[in-house]
Amino acid sequence: MTNSVCNEDGLFFVPLGGSEQFGVNLNAYICDGDMIAVDCGVGFADEKFPGIDLLLPDPAFLEDNEDCLKAFIITHAHEDHVGAMAYIWERLQVPIYTTPFTAAVLHKKFEEQNLRNLKINVVHTGDDVKIGAFKVKFVPVAHSVPDACSLIIETPHGRVVHSGDWNLDPRPVVGVPSDEAAFKAAGDQGVLAYIGDSTNAEVDGRAGSESDVETGLLAEFKACEGKIIITSFSSNIGRVLSIARAAEKCGRKIGVIGRSLHRMIACAREVGLLDGVEFVPEGDLHTYPDNELVVLVTGSQGEYRAALAKLARGDFRGDFRIQRGDTVIFSARAIPGNETSINQVKNNLSAGGVRIVAPRDTDNLIHVSGHPCRDEIAQMFQWLRPEIVVPVHGERVQLDAHAAFARKCQVPQTLVPSNGSVIRLAPGKAEMIDHVAVNILAVDQKRIIKADHQSIVARRKLQFTGVVHASLALDGRGELLGQPKLETVGLIDEDHAGEEQIEDRLHDEILDVLEDMSWEDRMDDHLVGEELRIGIRRFCQHVLGIKPKTTVHVMRV
Repeated sequence: MTNSVCNEDGLFFVPLGGSEQFGVNLNAYICDGDMIAVDCGVGFADEKFPGIDLLLPDPAFLEDNEDCLKAFIITHAHEDHVGAMAYIWERLQVPIYTTPFTAAVLHKKFEEQNLRNLKINVVHTGDDVKIGAFKVKFVPVAHSVPDACSLIIETPHGRVVHSGDWNLDPRPVVGVPSDEAAFKAAGDQGVLAYIGDSTNAEVDGRAGSESDVETGLLAEFKACEGKIIITSFSSNIGRVLSIARAAEKCGRKIGVIGRSLHRMIACAREVGLLDGVEFVPEGDLHTYPDNELVVLVTGSQGEYRAALAKLARGDFRGDFRIQRGDTVIFSARAIPGNETSINQVKNNLSAGGVRIVAPRDTDNLIHVSGHPCRDEIAQMFQWLRPEIVVPVHGERVQLDAHAAFARKCQVPQTLVPSNGSVIRLAPGKAEMIDHVAVNILAVDQKRIIKADHQSIVARRKLQFTGVVHASLALDGRGELLGQPKLETVGLIDEDHAGEEQIEDRLHDEILDVLEDMSWEDRMDDHLVGEELRIGIRRFCQHVLGIKPKTTVHVMRV
């Protein structure tokens, strides 16, 4: 199926990332042998991936069908939709189509990876682009990043709406409201399938308006006496503008700390956003009185290396400090899975006497979601009247909730995919006809490896088991020469009284295992090493309740 789907007539949809998970969004559409890929985003690794920060979708399916792949289309500049592009573009090198702000962000990312000869085609919202068997209309939608768009994809087999991330903010601070007329026109012409954002499919009501956040922030700022430190998503340029306006209205200057914020603000200025907003240079922030400052920092999701986490730990290298009497405002919600990291930052701040304000802590509106809630999804269904709904962008519970809500809204058919599902949308009744193998890749310092790479598997085990290394030398007759060399990692604390005796007893265990072996067996290096490995693990299991990773080196002299 991996290759045959690109050789068949018909319209197919294959989610390769972002279904049954948040992040690593990558989707493929195939029509009569031509293929386009939509979005290419990162995910953020948790404790299951020690030493790994970023996860990427595996483009193997696209590579296997590279002759059919005509282009990448990026719907907007959030990391979970654009962040992987610079890591995998060299493997495919097809043209990229996207809107101006997203193009600016992409150029920055490619520069950081030292990539040249880029093929980025800048498309303005409202434009139509012909790509192989597809005609794609870029429809402007409101979202928490500039220049976001949905895609109306025309094919000989029917019309598909790929929503990207969107909401129905009636008064966005940056950009325009979602284009109701374009969606209604598509619905009047007939929509075969809606491939839609499921993030808030369980949430009743509407997301709200970014314009109301400015009012809420102003009220919150007026209640603060010391420095105000505020964190939000770096790409939310509308929120940056809301924060800047609220700061100005209460007589405070605004500064910025954090590389990703500086990068996004630079991209916004490049395309004409944030004109007239002046930021205090980071190096000058400490020279202003506390009650005259609002400082926007990275780290709303508790990222260990972000500015807020460093400031909370006291690890920040600059002159700026958070101290007792200051207020830290989280103008963002926690992405599922990040709660523990965020709470650690909050704990550090609270221990230092810092006041903390999150959306649930105040009656003032200090955050709205960029994703549609159920009333907005219902409105979209009314405009489009799709024959089929395929939920994407969410964990399984959100996808199922989206599908159930679509059925409640009288959508004739729903299909809930997993990553790798091959869905034939037309001709005939839509159905899942096959599944392609999909993987997740991991950015491991200076290389990209599969997320199930044995190095990561081994690291994960070492978090729980510890390590024992043993080395010994035997002569030609199997006699032990000198004392065995023994080293443990993650098993004992040498500064704790009595624990050094465990290593002494382990040393004796090695001698006992050797003594119990016959002379013939002691002539076989492999057998000696295996018997000692088993004996060491058995001892640790008996004494510590742990079976550590154990290596034994036998040298024959």
